[in-house]
Amino acid sequence: MAPFIALAVVTALARLIGWLTDLAWLDSWPRAVAVGLAAMFTLTASAHFAEPRRSALIAMVPPSLPNAPALVALTGVLELAGAVGLLIPATAPVAAACLFVLLLVMFPANVRAARADLGIKTMPLPARTVLQGLFLAACGLVVLG
Repeated sequence: MAPFIALAVVTALARLIGWLTDLAWLDSWPRAVAVGLAAMFTLTASAHFAEPRRSALIAMVPPSLPNAPALVALTGVLELAGAVGLLIPATAPVAAACLFVLLLVMFPANVRAARADLGIKTMPLPARTVLQGLFLAACGLVVLG
């Protein structure tokens, strides 16, 4: 739930700043959402490197994939790179598209974890699926911006 809260609060604050100031870059919903997504992905990336969440994420990686610790680190780096890309107007749509794909690629690990009662247990799978759809829609909004 923390990623959703980060996305919602930072998006709302970014949009409010856009309305109240002369910051033209924040004067649209897609750009405010890009800032919110950057905050969200920075937050989620931190779990890839800090215990105890790192171990929980490693446990979620399907056993058929090699070197789970390296994959968790790689996806954390990709999330951080995407967060930075979202904050650069010229790269925000490409970063959002890449993060969209990353969310799709990582979702099976969430399904596996929910079914096997592994890893980070924040919410039941149906709620997690709806939330994942919201994250994908936010990325899509930035892409189409």
